Amino acid sequence: MTAITWGATPNLTRTGTIDRPLTHDPQKQAPMTTSAHEPSGSATPDVSISGANRSRQNRTREMQLIPEALARAHMHDRLREADAERQAVRLVAARRMQRRAERVSMRARRALAMAVMH
Repeated sequence: MTAITWGATPNLTRTGTIDRPLTHDPQKQAPMTTSAHEPSGSATPDVSISGANRSRQNRTREMQLIPEALARAHMHDRLREADAERQAVRLVAARRMQRRAERVSMRARRALAMAVMH
């Protein structure tokens, strides 16, 4: 049978990451090494990265304009609904006035008929 020991970890050498450095003391950190494919002191702009940045900026600009476009679409919908509501209210009022005019006309006819009969 093998014995399992909990909590015992093998002695591994830990290396830090950019987000979680092994130590925060700059004197104890390993020095930064330059890459072999790039000459030291060169500051050549990378064309592909600038193109990517430009497209990223366009994308973020479009993302920032999305709420504005959404608000504009909502306002357009609300205005259309308000126009439809006003038109419906006008139609209801016109029908009400038409029925009232028909009732008045019928009263006038009856009154005329009564005056002719007597």
